[in-house]
Amino acid sequence: MATLETRLRDVVGDRTAKALETGIGAFTVNDLLRHYPRRYVVRGELSDISALNTDDDVTILAEIFSTNTRVLHGRKGTILEVIVTDGTSKLSLTFFNQAWREKELRVGRQGLFAGKVGDFKGKKQLSHPDYELIADGGDVDSAIDEFAGKYLPLYPATGKLPSWKIAQCMKLAIDALDEIPDFLPESVRLAHDYPTLKEALTYLHLPSDLDQADLARQRLTFDEAFLLQLLLVVRRAELRALKAKSRPIRSGGLLEAFDATLPFELTPGQKMITKEIEDDLAASHPMHRLLQGEVGSGKTVVAMRAMLAVVDSGGQAALLAPTEVLAQQHLRTFNKLLGTLAHGGMLGGAEHATQVTLITGSQNAASRKESLALAASGDAGIVIGTHALLGESVAFDDLGLIVVDEQHRFGVEQRDALKTKADFPPHLLVMTATPIPRTVAMTVFGDLDVSTLRELPLGRQPITTHVVAAAEKPAYLERAWARIKEEVEQGHQAYVVAPRISATSTQDSDMDFLFGTTTAQMASVEELAPMLHAGPLAGLKVALLHGQLPTEEKDATMRAFAAGEIDVLVSTTVIEVGVDVANATIMVIMDADRFGVSQLHQLRGRVGRGTSPGLCLLVTNVDAQAPARLRLDAVAATLDGFELSRIDLEQRREGDVLGANQSGTRSHLRLLRVLRDEELIDLARADAQTLIDADSTLSDYPLLAQELMALRADEAAEYIDKG
Repeated sequence: MATLETRLRDVVGDRTAKALETGIGAFTVNDLLRHYPRRYVVRGELSDISALNTDDDVTILAEIFSTNTRVLHGRKGTILEVIVTDGTSKLSLTFFNQAWREKELRVGRQGLFAGKVGDFKGKKQLSHPDYELIADGGDVDSAIDEFAGKYLPLYPATGKLPSWKIAQCMKLAIDALDEIPDFLPESVRLAHDYPTLKEALTYLHLPSDLDQADLARQRLTFDEAFLLQLLLVVRRAELRALKAKSRPIRSGGLLEAFDATLPFELTPGQKMITKEIEDDLAASHPMHRLLQGEVGSGKTVVAMRAMLAVVDSGGQAALLAPTEVLAQQHLRTFNKLLGTLAHGGMLGGAEHATQVTLITGSQNAASRKESLALAASGDAGIVIGTHALLGESVAFDDLGLIVVDEQHRFGVEQRDALKTKADFPPHLLVMTATPIPRTVAMTVFGDLDVSTLRELPLGRQPITTHVVAAAEKPAYLERAWARIKEEVEQGHQAYVVAPRISATSTQDSDMDFLFGTTTAQMASVEELAPMLHAGPLAGLKVALLHGQLPTEEKDATMRAFAAGEIDVLVSTTVIEVGVDVANATIMVIMDADRFGVSQLHQLRGRVGRGTSPGLCLLVTNVDAQAPARLRLDAVAATLDGFELSRIDLEQRREGDVLGANQSGTRSHLRLLRVLRDEELIDLARADAQTLIDADSTLSDYPLLAQELMALRADEAAEYIDKG
């Protein structure tokens, strides 16, 4: 009898095992059984040929409609074309120099045909497909019974390893399988009426009906959700068990002085989350909190107050930003809001003042040396930086709080690397302006407490968004440039965003592009800026900005734009987050279909940040019915970032949803879909929490503890690989 750890060569033989190893990466019985079916062929049901996609490896059940052998023109040989049908659509099967196959591929016979879908002169075809014909006198039921019972599972396959061969191997493995120890606690399994692990694997691969297969898939999907939530609940408990230096609010200090100078009142949401953070900082265990909020909802001020509270306690706070432009923006914002409170130890510095310093990878030697000294001595209570903060040369006197801005740009290992620079486990606040659906937050950030800012500060104006179909209505793009001139004439400023820095050498620029008459190329900042300056925006002060410019030039450009010295900033997405120029009221995004939904929402959040309404124009040349155009229409239809985040995530692969920079657990999610399986994730979270509350070490569940340990080991291995 076999176990899940048994090598496949001991079950299916060396030759087949090698094909499974190279074809689907299966080395053990467990690897094979975790290669799940995509769907099932129901008895008597032919495949839907019209639903096949080019380049897909497929297995279809079809009937032979016609055969024809002809001589190839211009060279020796013959081609056999077999047309198969599902009763509605047809598919061509082609065989070169194999005319003898016509004797067995007779009209009216049914069979299973496998291969990669190709396209020849607009017609779908399988070239040299592998096939298994149903025996003369047999029927579909008996043929399917040969492989997998009453229903034939269709598996992700390769050209050399068709689906039915995988099905045959599955049957061999399951028939040889001994009882499987089940790691899912019996109480949890029975509460949800799930089958045992062996039953679930058997039902999934050899179902007697589709309800049985669905129940098996539910059980195995729950396993993934439960193990992941258990890992996050355990990690959360471990974090709470750590001892941190308590940082309670101190009256009469820097924070109080800062609050007295704020030119605006905090929103109710900001006040509520501020209280949550203050309670966290006062605790004896480290804070681990995610602060998410709509674009422009005031997350930065909330984070600043937390940082100042830590400085009041004698500690330091570090802010990790994903780009130099954003880090520089944060430095300007902090210095502006703090005023003389940022001049600690300097002439004219206020009482209780501290210093704010910046550490980036492109600093000159003298500036970097000064910043490193301020951080190491503790004179800089607030240290802002990019990935450069993670460098070995960066040290702190007493790092008490880490703030990670735009968390989705960083991996777990990067925020953990910064933690090692603290003498005690530091408090952690991660921020994102990309709204996250609840179950995604539970799945990706389940070890963090989540705070959400939904309301915008008083006086913040709404943003109107329109799609500009430049190819269909060239005059609309011309009108967009006119709108920019009108805004500038009223004393406002504008952004023009392009998806690339420069055009490739094979692309030619064309002034007509500005007016929508030709857009064969993708817009680039380096071509667009001079075109606009010489053409439709002549007379305006136009500057360009992108990530490859020298740091000094980027900083000088942003300072000039913030000071109103530049009318129009032509930029890449470096202005996507954090850039806050209240006087900017209009944004034109070129080739908007090149950007994702959340990115477009982030970009348009750069306008309408003052007391004047914002306008965002999404320029595109894609067809009105194209998926990319529908995305743009969705962005134009709502300002609700949470609604847009769901639309965005529904269009992406699961790996993208969970993030390549997140934990290694992503590789374990074969069935779980965080948007589709919300209810299941809720159940799994509750069960995991109940279990850990009753038995924090899982001493009563050794098999479950073993599974959890394996999951952690895989995560650690991925951490090391990426380090």
